[in-house]
Amino acid sequence: MNQVNQWWKERVFYQIYPRSFQDSNGDGIGDLRGIIRRLDYLKWLGIGAVWLCPIYDSPNADMGYDIRDYEKIMEEFGTMEDFDALLEGLHRRDIKLIMDLVVNHSSDEHKWFIESRKDKTNPYRDYYIWRDGKDGREPNNWASFFAPSAWSYDEQTDQWYLHLFSEKQPDLNWENENMRRDVFHMMNRWFDKGVDGFRMDVISIIAKHPALPDGPGDGYVFTPEYFAFQPKLHEYLREMRQACLDGRECMCVGETSFVNTRNANSVVGDARELDLLFQFDIMDMDGAGSKWDAIPFDLMKFKEIISAWQQAIDWNTLFWGNHDQPRIVSRFGSTESEELRVHSAKMLAVAMYLLRGTPFLYQGEEIGMTNMPFERVEQLRDIESLSLLKEAEKAGRTAWAWNGIRKKGRDNARTPMQWDGTANAGFTAGVPWIEVNPNYPGINVEGAMEDEGSILHLYRKLIALRNASEILKWGDFQLLLPEHPQLFAYQRTYEGKTISIWCNFGTEDVALSKEGLGEILLSEGASQNVLSPYGFIVATDL
Repeated sequence: MNQVNQWWKERVFYQIYPRSFQDSNGDGIGDLRGIIRRLDYLKWLGIGAVWLCPIYDSPNADMGYDIRDYEKIMEEFGTMEDFDALLEGLHRRDIKLIMDLVVNHSSDEHKWFIESRKDKTNPYRDYYIWRDGKDGREPNNWASFFAPSAWSYDEQTDQWYLHLFSEKQPDLNWENENMRRDVFHMMNRWFDKGVDGFRMDVISIIAKHPALPDGPGDGYVFTPEYFAFQPKLHEYLREMRQACLDGRECMCVGETSFVNTRNANSVVGDARELDLLFQFDIMDMDGAGSKWDAIPFDLMKFKEIISAWQQAIDWNTLFWGNHDQPRIVSRFGSTESEELRVHSAKMLAVAMYLLRGTPFLYQGEEIGMTNMPFERVEQLRDIESLSLLKEAEKAGRTAWAWNGIRKKGRDNARTPMQWDGTANAGFTAGVPWIEVNPNYPGINVEGAMEDEGSILHLYRKLIALRNASEILKWGDFQLLLPEHPQLFAYQRTYEGKTISIWCNFGTEDVALSKEGLGEILLSEGASQNVLSPYGFIVATDL
């Protein structure tokens, strides 16, 4: 199949959260040299591309998603020479690299914002969104993701600036042509260094309603209808493609917050504003009203979401988690026993990563890392969880908040990678920046390598199977047995040949007719005509 300049459709991605991946110098913080040490591991696993979370200079109000200098490496991660060595090492192993880029906002310590807040006539003033207040209060009633209000007051100029996240993350003003030009020049300098693309953080909210109207209701109101998928978003993304992407063998995947099956094709597919997008319907399906009110996994809802997105756009991103989500086996599988942890982690991988689209694995997923049993506020590092606790304490809902954090908090994904059974899981010789999950002696890469029946070896087989199969890479998708209460089953068909995937999401055996199945390519928990809890079969059709 001819896929010119679409290498990202044929490779499996691996997301690295550098702070927690591998420390090389004993300071307790993962770094670029640490990643270099593990490149052969990624190659062995079958990884074809890496998504690297932000490594730019940052005061770390939001763990690197508040960038102080887009063209300088964060000191604790290393130097630009270390980055060059990492890029060379990846490319030598035929592994692509996409950088994480945050251009909805910067750090309030970025030189642009420092200049911007000096006075109203400063050339950088309109690089950000400043407004007069109303009756001594904010310009409007917008709430932020991380704080009650999306506005902070600046005494020096007697105005307010917009921040949809932390007050340390002022939103950039994409209406400003000079700001856009500077962002595009910066992106092109990274491309010229040899990076292969970008993952664009919350890219769907860079355009705001020009009037910045109040949201409906009293108090602070969350108003995505005024900042997500605004009409000018498409103008900005088309300008970005023309200025940075066209003519390069690169890719751009967007974190498109508030995307749905109706507006997705306005940015991908024939629109060609982005190459890929992340949608979050699966990430939102186990929350009742808010992410912190966790509810059980609903297989029927999952089937509906998968089927809808496989039909809605030509090419999907396939993922169970990332640096903002809890560990997948704790969330969607079972950790009630070691046996169930292993079986459910394997089944989840098969269910997701043989769909039509590009797989994105998150570090540690391939060994079945679990959520962390957080007990004390001193163990937390994430601004979102700390803000939740602060507000919950005021409302007398501390127990509720802790329950949500243990189940859904972002720090669950950010505990150090578990490499072996030595102190600190082989992550660091020092004191780790965040505690290692205490279960690391039994869950680590070294032990999984030695066990042919491990989750890790299943991931390696699964990736190899996908990489070698034209059907699994390019085939059409068809959902099977949509009403079955335990089975998630689907077919991939290409040039008249079909592979079927059968996954038991239930805790009871399921009778399965295998009359139409040909060669078994991959299976576990299947005997005769019975699929055991969390069992799966991948087979060609007769």
